Amino acid sequence: MVEYGHGVGTATGVAGGGHGGGGSMDAGAAFGQFITDTVNNISALPPTTIFLGIVAIVVGFIILKRAF
Repeated sequence: MVEYGHGVGTATGVAGGGHGGGGSMDAGAAFGQFITDTVNNISALPPTTIFLGIVAIVVGFIILKRAF
């Protein structure tokens, strides 16, 4: 870390007045990353897993319909 100009300040957020490691505090950006990560994870699933997930959601809706 020190070779690239980062010392103790990056880890602690003391030197340089950073946000404690450089994380984003923007709620909109965090929500966008959440949606992007979700879409990427679902698109990486095999077709059988996606099919089983859809079946589980439909069965869950049927159970909720009968419960209420």
